[in-house]
Amino acid sequence: MQLYIMRHGEAQNPANYSLASDGERKLTKQGEFEAQLMADWLTKMNVDVAHLWVSPFIRAQQTCAIISKNLAVKPEILDFITPAGDAKHVHDFIDAFALEQLDNSKINDSDKDPQGVFIVSHMPLVSYLVAELTSYQAAPIFATAAIAEINYDIKLMKGELVRLISPLDLCE
Repeated sequence: MQLYIMRHGEAQNPANYSLASDGERKLTKQGEFEAQLMADWLTKMNVDVAHLWVSPFIRAQQTCAIISKNLAVKPEILDFITPAGDAKHVHDFIDAFALEQLDNSKINDSDKDPQGVFIVSHMPLVSYLVAELTSYQAAPIFATAAIAEINYDIKLMKGELVRLISPLDLCE
């Protein structure tokens, strides 16, 4: 199963705004540009996922809205994939989801692996999640709008980090 884990685009500096909560921070123009750059890259790479999970925070929602046009899948909000989310909990959720999908394919006499999942969330969760899902020795640092691609083995409940790409990588 392919997993894609994305950090939202650049967001407003909370010190410059009187916001009631961190969840209200919006993307900057730069953040919108970053998200669009990554959306275009996803199209070029023919990324095909059946599930798009997004944080309830506004900046993640805005990033998701930009990339979901290119992914052609309806987002589902998961309230536990916020900056303070627990990577182990998300890993368990992914495993349960994948096993359910696998069971459904057996019921339908299909040998297909579960379809890909795309997650739009925040630092530090995205970093810890990649380390949790793979054998990566250290949690990688995500630039804004960066995407990690993981080949995930459902039977082993572990994956391999294929790449971590950021908007800056696309501008070189």
